[in-house]
Amino acid sequence: MMLRTLCRTGGALLQQTQRAAPRLWVTPAQQRWASSLPMNTVVLFVPQQEAWVVERMGRFHRILEPGLNFLIPLLDRIRYVQSLKEIVINVPEQSAVSLDNVTLQIDGVLYLRILDPLKASYGVEDPEYAVTQLAQTTMRSELGKLTLDKVFRERESLNSNIVQSINQASDEWGIRCLRYEIKDIHVPPRVKESMQMQVEAERKKRATVLESEGTREADINVAEGHKQAQILASEGQKAEQINKASGEAQAILAKAEAKAKAIRMLSDALTEQNGDAAASLSVAEQYVSAFSKLAKESNTILLPSSTGDISGMVTQAMTIYGALAKPSLKAAAEEKSNNFGSQSSQ
Repeated sequence: MMLRTLCRTGGALLQQTQRAAPRLWVTPAQQRWASSLPMNTVVLFVPQQEAWVVERMGRFHRILEPGLNFLIPLLDRIRYVQSLKEIVINVPEQSAVSLDNVTLQIDGVLYLRILDPLKASYGVEDPEYAVTQLAQTTMRSELGKLTLDKVFRERESLNSNIVQSINQASDEWGIRCLRYEIKDIHVPPRVKESMQMQVEAERKKRATVLESEGTREADINVAEGHKQAQILASEGQKAEQINKASGEAQAILAKAEAKAKAIRMLSDALTEQNGDAAASLSVAEQYVSAFSKLAKESNTILLPSSTGDISGMVTQAMTIYGALAKPSLKAAAEEKSNNFGSQSSQ
């Protein structure tokens, strides 16, 4: 009964005190991080993903976990309510100067989360303002290290560098920056026009290079075609000459074989009976045939003194033949005698 009366009296006094005294400890930033500060009703239910910081007689006492909690009236007071969810903060647009002295207007979005409610409550007065200012100053310093072209190309690395720099400073506040994203980058109108001109010039250059490369490839293909055609033509000519030479060689061999065969047959015929008469007849026929072709190919003619003496010409030819045939007959006889002597010795 006394405990119930004490609770009622304490609750009434707390309500009167809260109505009479101004809320000097509830700043706009604290209202941003939590919806409102709850009253001490002895029995409290803390929602999920929230941390209630409790002070006892003006000094930090403990942090209420989600679920059922009990507090002592008049002595305990809920000083801060921190949200443990991921928080999104819009970083206002600001001006920054790049490494090549170009003024840019950049804004972004910051994603963070409270990891330590105690540090977030007592480590910094206004967490949102502190993180926002830190993000702006870090963005200015990082942009000052890059040229305008690299700002657009290395956007991801710029975001990661800003997050790393923010986390190094916000560890004492119990806040962890998860990511930072640049929303818009605005450049001066003149710089924008020069960038457009640069893009057009780059496209024209690329088109010219592609056209020249196409022309070069076409010329190379045409030259390669001519080269292959010349190689094939030379190979064909080479094969033709080889075939022609082979044919001529075979023809020469065939003629030589035929001539050798004819000489062999003529030699056999001369060794037979009446062979000299046959040879005289052949020489006489060739003599008559040669005289029949005189004065057909040239106007200059050399004639022997005894042109009409055919028998004398035949006799002269046979004499020459006999003189040439004697060494060969003598060599054949010696060869036969040598062969006979070797057989008899065996």
